[in-house]
Amino acid sequence: MKIQELADLMGLTPHTIRFYEKEGLLDGRHIQREKNNYRNYSDEAIERLRLIKKFQGIGCSLAELKTILQDHDTNERTNQEVIEWILQKINEIERKKEEYDHMLLTLNWMLTYRKLLNEDPQQAEAMMAELRLKINI
Repeated sequence: MKIQELADLMGLTPHTIRFYEKEGLLDGRHIQREKNNYRNYSDEAIERLRLIKKFQGIGCSLAELKTILQDHDTNERTNQEVIEWILQKINEIERKKEEYDHMLLTLNWMLTYRKLLNEDPQQAEAMMAELRLKINI
């Protein structure tokens, strides 16, 4: 199939698919060049792109994707190594979640404060005074 057909099928852009090819995520098993130099994608390309999207969905970087796909192709990692990688990914996501939770708390505090400035400036000032005490300003 041609690149636009594959892009439409996978919900990607042709540019993204070319980028994956350039980065080595898709190779000769997935892409054949015709005489006119057009790319022709195999059914294996569909499975490869599904795998890429799956790992992107859990927050994998391009470097991680390259390693994961290489490991997938060569089947060199032991089950225990895969388990350890999964545990590291879980820890990374939990750390990010804590950061996002902290950001949300801060934003909600800011929103409450700003609304109080309109509705009850004295209460807003009391909120600010309480914050200053907490952070020793």
